[in-house]
Amino acid sequence: MIMESAPDVDVGTPGIRIRMLGALSVWRNGTILQLPASRKLRALLAYLALAPHPVGRSRLCDIFWDVPNDPRGELRWCLSKLRNALDEPGHQRIETSNDLVSLDLDGCLVDVLEIAAAVEHGIEKLGTDRLLALSKLFVGDFLEGLEVDRSPQFDSWLIAQRRRFSACDAAVLEHLIARLSPESDEAFPFLERWVEVAPFDTRAHAKLLRALAARGRIHEGDEHLATTARMFAAEDLDTDPLRKVWAEIRSSSASALHGTQMAAAEPAGGLASLPEDVSLAPHRASLAVMPFLDGGNSDTQRRPLADGLTSDIITKLAKLRSLFIIARGSVFALAERSIGPEDAARRLNVDYVASGTVLHQAGRIVVTVELVEARTARIVWTEAFDHKPDDAFMVLDEICNRIVSSIASEIETAERNRAILKPPNSLDAWEAYHRGLWHSYRFTRPDNELAQHFFQMSARLDPTFSRAHAGISFTHWQNAFQQWADRDREAALAFEAAGRSLIVDDHDPAAHWAMGRALWLNGRQDESLGELEAAVDLSPNFALGHYALSFVHSQSGNPQAAIGSSDHSRHLSPFDPLLFGMLGARAMAHVRLGQFEEAAEWALKAAARPNAHAVILAIAAHCLALAGRVDEGKAFAAIIRSTRPDYRVDDFLATFRFADDAAALFRQAGRRLGLD
Repeated sequence: MIMESAPDVDVGTPGIRIRMLGALSVWRNGTILQLPASRKLRALLAYLALAPHPVGRSRLCDIFWDVPNDPRGELRWCLSKLRNALDEPGHQRIETSNDLVSLDLDGCLVDVLEIAAAVEHGIEKLGTDRLLALSKLFVGDFLEGLEVDRSPQFDSWLIAQRRRFSACDAAVLEHLIARLSPESDEAFPFLERWVEVAPFDTRAHAKLLRALAARGRIHEGDEHLATTARMFAAEDLDTDPLRKVWAEIRSSSASALHGTQMAAAEPAGGLASLPEDVSLAPHRASLAVMPFLDGGNSDTQRRPLADGLTSDIITKLAKLRSLFIIARGSVFALAERSIGPEDAARRLNVDYVASGTVLHQAGRIVVTVELVEARTARIVWTEAFDHKPDDAFMVLDEICNRIVSSIASEIETAERNRAILKPPNSLDAWEAYHRGLWHSYRFTRPDNELAQHFFQMSARLDPTFSRAHAGISFTHWQNAFQQWADRDREAALAFEAAGRSLIVDDHDPAAHWAMGRALWLNGRQDESLGELEAAVDLSPNFALGHYALSFVHSQSGNPQAAIGSSDHSRHLSPFDPLLFGMLGARAMAHVRLGQFEEAAEWALKAAARPNAHAVILAIAAHCLALAGRVDEGKAFAAIIRSTRPDYRVDDFLATFRFADDAAALFRQAGRRLGLD
């Protein structure tokens, strides 16, 4: 094997280093290896390096070989050559087992894997030195110059990876510039690179214009805006927000320089009042759902089945009213021009972008979906749904519901985690609301008080934000339900806040959810069920609405309906923070049906949830006692009494609104537990 020195790698660098950004190259101990000329061998190396799991030989043959005489023979030849290049004494890097192939890169330095790991960890958490090091890895496109003839599946994968790492490049540059200060001389070259990498990102252009103004280069700013406007117009993109930002920058810059001959020597000092480009950011978390592709079409064109699924996802997400959803026409128009998800996210200035494929073949429907955080290029969530197409449209509707619920849940989790890391006095209404959610899902009295504080902050900052008022109602509901404060007073306050939420937006399912729970607290069960039905009618994918229906029915309504609603809520949101409640409601429904052993098992699942509070433990204790498992029930009762020594069955019954027959059963359980 021919070897030559690699001038950009230290000769003394130990081990194997692989570069995939730019032309593919491999070094061993600082010396570059001359790989065989086969394009498919290089493509195979890259594919295996990025594969999250071992790949079947048949799958590799389908991807890389267009029905040659002996595809497995060609695969064996490629793997043999890769072994010669990568295997080390005592360390076999090409692993084959049970017809599966994988690549062990432990101890190797691979540029794209370094970047992928940094993105997964969170680019926003990285220091300046690390961001600088990552930025140096982006020396070209992913597998630059590598094309494989008659391999449409590999072509699709290659295009997706190029888009992915281009988005990573833009994300690294954005966060690096923020660390260095956009107006600094050190940041300026990175600003120019950011605009080059993401030419339709208005935030990049706005920061570059600010940097030009900081240096007194107003004429260059005018020229840059004119060039950008022509480029945007060719793509049917609106430049008015950018023109407005530049006009404000010019006005502020002129004011700062007026009458100050020394201003040119100290340009940064006049920029304190320059407008930030925050006006370009959305009011709340925004999402673009790009048209799903037909995975069975080698031309990667959309088809009616995939288009229908995309449209349904957009419609159902919009009905949740918890996110700003880009309209169908906009995303389909971008897709018609072959604009990828990451580029579309920058053009639309959204926080998240979802994309996927639909494959309908061999008696299966397989839908893959990926949710990406646009600013960091981090994959927030990805999943594959595999079903038999007994009825293709029913299966797709079922998959659609699961995708919608998962996307909403994952974005809410990401937004909660982001908000908790920010200084409290810097939060906007959206962030304060999610900071409140983070605390409310801890289910402790101190956290509930903090949640109420942040929900109230959110409502003050934006009185038209219905979910902030619904959140306030939820905290009062918790105070009453957990017996942390006077029940009647808290029930009245929960009702009042829910009413404000409905006044602000009576199409928000969360507003009807809050009102339904508040009405239940006030003993108005029929009206409560009506509001909760309205919530799920407005958005059939609103998991908390189905859970609340289960909760009310489990006590004095229809227990079979309670079980159905509980199952549906868990199906829509299998990792919901209120999962313990969904399980507990089902347990209480089984008690009313006389199915005590089933009740005990469901109650134990509820109590096993990490955030299960004392009321859930009490459900478990009483259900276990009814099932004859008294010792297990007493163990839970002891846990409750460790913090509430005077806890009695009357306290348990006062928490709920059971029908007389159910109340008699639970009172019997309390006697068995010694809580009478």
